[in-house]
Amino acid sequence: MNVTPNQEPHGASLVIVDDHGLVLEGMRSLLSTLPGIETLSTARTGSEALALLRTVRADVFIIDIELPDMDGFELIRRIRQVRPRARIVVGTMHEEIWTLCKLADYSVDAVVLKASDPQLLRHAVASVLEGQRYFCPRFREVYDRLNRRRRAAGQMYEAPTVRELEVLKGIARGWTTTEISARLFISDNTVETHRKSLMLKFGARNSADLVMKAVERGFINVPCE
Repeated sequence: MNVTPNQEPHGASLVIVDDHGLVLEGMRSLLSTLPGIETLSTARTGSEALALLRTVRADVFIIDIELPDMDGFELIRRIRQVRPRARIVVGTMHEEIWTLCKLADYSVDAVVLKASDPQLLRHAVASVLEGQRYFCPRFREVYDRLNRRRRAAGQMYEAPTVRELEVLKGIARGWTTTEISARLFISDNTVETHRKSLMLKFGARNSADLVMKAVERGFINVPCE
């Protein structure tokens, strides 16, 4: 965990959370000269990021959703409990429809895929500091392709919730109800309730049909990682 003051007075406070040291230092270098940044802090785990919440009144968090000690989405949820007005920028290498749908559902303020031009991260931070949202061209391309596919197929269906998508991914991996409940920390009955809801939403006859339709509609890839 590191905190570095910048030259710009009376600016915003920025926290970068990424477990890869080289990536972390690269982002620090890239953003340290961005106008409007007063302090720039770094953390390599979700726990370090949460500890910073007690000492740094951060305006913007840049988060990698794959962290060694905590799911990035859980970190976002906990940050918003403490700093509901903080802006969340997600930097990730994952382009799976599953991940993109979940990012959209969490209504993050910006998304920059790590395969993109690094300068886009500066654009993202500058945008959220001005109260705007920002999604890199690659994210918009993949997400728009999903929406076009849905419209072309005439798929006017109710989309699964975030929790239903988590259950769906477990089903696609071949996990039993008990395995899904243990991994998601919910009861077997709750898993079965989500399973029934998914079957109705996708018009599926059984679990195999459910997974097939979910893949066709772009909600999951098979095999699931």
